[in-house]
Formats: sequence, structure tokens, C-alpha cells
Amino acid sequence: MADLSVFPITGKWPATHPDRLQLYSLPTPNGVKVSIMLEETGLPYEAHLVSFESNDQLSPAFLSLNPNNKIPAILDPNGPDGQPLALFESGAILIYLAEKTGRLLPGDPAARYETIQWLMFQMGGVGPMFGQLGFFHKFAGKDYEDKRPRDRYAAESRRLLQVLESRMAGRAWIGGDEYTIADIAIWPWVRNLVGFYGAGELVGFDDFPNVQRVLQTFVERPAVQRGLAIPARD
Repeated sequence: MADLSVFPITGKWPATHPDRLQLYSLPTPNGVKVSIMLEETGLPYEAHLVSFESNDQLSPAFLSLNPNNKIPAILDPNGPDGQPLALFESGAILIYLAEKTGRLLPGDPAARYETIQWLMFQMGGVGPMFGQLGFFHKFAGKDYEDKRPRDRYAAESRRLLQVLESRMAGRAWIGGDEYTIADIAIWPWVRNLVGFYGAGELVGFDDFPNVQRVLQTFVERPAVQRGLAIPARD
């Protein structure tokens, strides 16, 4: 068994089950990508809550694992060649877990890169734009008198939703019939946009029936329902 005590993060978040993959996260759209993936694949893991309220993400222990101070991050005691692997960035973690388990990433090279393409669409577009809209619509930015920043991100979020709407016409999932890590990356952000951020009316969410259909199918998956609540908040 790997000795995880050599990783400083285990001093702040001790591993009760050091033989299992360790997840350091929070149930945000980026965080639940990994918990959903773990639930979908059935990999044994142990979840640790990284509390933003107490600035856990800025602690030396967490920074030792992710110097970019963002969740999620993982520590896999059974990494490549049987050695522990520390990894951050949700997209990279999804690819790693897909390759580790042989699940949710097509083996066919063309389909594989198509899936990764849509994963990058989320990482570079959906996440940053929806997140900025959330700031200007729900959080401190909502008090800004100048609404141009909010409206800019609302327009870009609507454009991205239209891209998804066109993509999902006649499709069950982003890649077609097969559910993949691209879906696990994208749909938590769409859910957050219209749910937690409350921006559905602002972006005209009723205009995207295909997006609504697939989002509903996604949230009904048992593994998704479990993953959305992990790690449990204190």
C-alpha cells in the first residue's frame, strides 16, 4: 500500500482509507464533475470537503497538491505503475479516470477526440462564461450600476447554449448515443446556470428545448444524483 503520509495534504485531511482514491472538493459545477465520474465508474474513493468559507483552498496543505488553489484535486494511491498520483484540473482528472477505468471515453480514436473536443468546449467556454455571468447576476457584481458586463456574459452564455441546442438536436448525449465525460463536464454547469445562478430567464432558457431535455435526463441518473451532493457540506 502506498504511503500517503508523504503528501502534506493528508495532514489536514487524513485518509481514513489510504488504499482508496482521495478526492478534495466541494459540490460546485467543477467539483461535482469528479464526484459524478467516480460514482459512475464505481471506483472506491474517499471525499474530503474543501471549505471556501474557511479558505481551505488557500491553505499550505491544499496548495501542496494544487498550487492554483482550485477544486477539485485528487490523490490516487494506485496511479500509473502503481505509484501515487496527485492531479488537479477537473478536465485532466476526468480524462485520467476515464483511462484508468476504461469507461466514458470512446476507444475509437475519432470518437475519443470528438469527446475531448467537447470537454475542452466546456473548460474554455461554458465554465468561464457561465461563471462570470453568475458573478454579475447573483453575487457582488449584481450591485454594479453598469450592467454592460452582465449583459456581455449573458449574451455569450446564450450563444453557447445555442451551440449546445444545435448539437443536441437528434442526439441523446453530446457524443450521440454514448454518455461520456463530455456530458459529465457540461451538464452540471447548465444546471448551475439556471438553478443556483437563477439566470434562466436572463439567457432565455425556454428557447433551448433540446438542452432542457438532455439536462433533465442527466440529472435523473442515479450516479449523478449521488455525485451532486459529494462531498457533503458541513
